Amino acid sequence: MARLTREVVGPVLRMVLGRSVAVLAVCLTSACGPPTARPATEPAPVTEPAPVTGSVAPTKPAVPASGGAGYSAALSARLVTAEALPPGASVQIATVMAADAGERRPAADAPCADLIPLLSASRLTGTPTAMAAATLAFEVGPDDLWVGTEILRTYADDGAVRALADLRALVARCRSVVASSGDRYRFAVAPGPRLGAESIHLSCASGELECDSVLVRVGTTLLVILEQGNAPGGHRHLAPFAEAALRRYQATGS
Repeated sequence: MARLTREVVGPVLRMVLGRSVAVLAVCLTSACGPPTARPATEPAPVTEPAPVTGSVAPTKPAVPASGGAGYSAALSARLVTAEALPPGASVQIATVMAADAGERRPAADAPCADLIPLLSASRLTGTPTAMAAATLAFEVGPDDLWVGTEILRTYADDGAVRALADLRALVARCRSVVASSGDRYRFAVAPGPRLGAESIHLSCASGELECDSVLVRVGTTLLVILEQGNAPGGHRHLAPFAEAALRRYQATGS
């Protein structure tokens, strides 16, 4: 992401939360890969941000009652709030999400370049029963705006376990990938922060571009915090944001 001056952070933040960055929230559950990579066989999805109207209490962000396919208002109410994040953070709930990859696993001989959305955790294998997503924007400093996404996926069975296992296997097979754009991406999986039943840190890099994510499994739910296209070092926000998101999810359970 380009460096931003203090004078434009405010307007850009409003634009991010009001319009285009909601696409990032949906990219995580759709065919979007790293910012400069596009699989040739799948177009990028289009989404609209959740409408926010009227006066909203700071700890109760507007959660639309309905949305597109896969949207869950009940699960969206368990997304992290801005108050749980560092000062300067904002949260925008998305209402439209494309489906994950489904139960059909990629063929063993599938080109790695076609698997970039899966390798970067923009999509996962399996079929969630419900999904929720929000764009996170954070003023890192006087001239920096960090943008990330939280996604919650719930499964009826062991889908969360299998999705993480499939991700590990795919990255083990495709550690270095040349995209159709000619850019080379490097992927790696390492243990994540000590959260939930298990967690992993997926690193993705192309030159100075990063698209890292932390995935945490808690029961039959996967919680993902992903950052794309930020300045180098943006991954340092993943663990604390994941911890805050997990606390919120657990505190709002039945």
